[in-house]
Amino acid sequence: MTCSGCLKRSLRVTHGVRRIFLSLSLSLSLKLNRAGIPIGNLASQLFANIYLNEFDQFIKHDLKLKNYARYTDDFVIVADNPDYLKSLLTPIKNFLQQQLQLELHPQKVTIKKFRQGIDFLGYVMLPHHRILRAKTKKRMFRKLKQKIKDCREGIISEAQLQASFQSYLGIVSHSHSYRLSQWLKNYAWFRD
Repeated sequence: MTCSGCLKRSLRVTHGVRRIFLSLSLSLSLKLNRAGIPIGNLASQLFANIYLNEFDQFIKHDLKLKNYARYTDDFVIVADNPDYLKSLLTPIKNFLQQQLQLELHPQKVTIKKFRQGIDFLGYVMLPHHRILRAKTKKRMFRKLKQKIKDCREGIISEAQLQASFQSYLGIVSHSHSYRLSQWLKNYAWFRD
């Protein structure tokens, strides 16, 4: 099952229950020569997933959490009680520090009501749909604008531009963003 599928299963709202979630992000600055790892690099993502397997085991077997999803350095925990979620912070912080020499990013630990949306993997997951995060949209359009310029100047080929464009359409296709995909198609081909 995909990470998105696990999260979707974890987030199903039962009738009359308001889900609350804890969204956490690790500050993946491993204590290896005091340097962090470039998480955008595919090898780094693979390394992070392997390295954090021990953390997954701790969450599932020691804390016995069922509604948990993680990809690389981002993870969410869903529960019905905000106090319960707050009580998880100390054992999670301790495990990460003592066992993996990692820390939670201080500005990226949030507890919110489910209807406010979960910011996870470039999308905002809402009770019945998901949308592209605003920051992701802005970055996508900024990069697309640059790629169009590079293509017109002969720096990249039309095939490279088309590959990037298809990638962006793929990102948009995983969200409820029909208008955005249409706008993106028009933007790409009618941009001056």
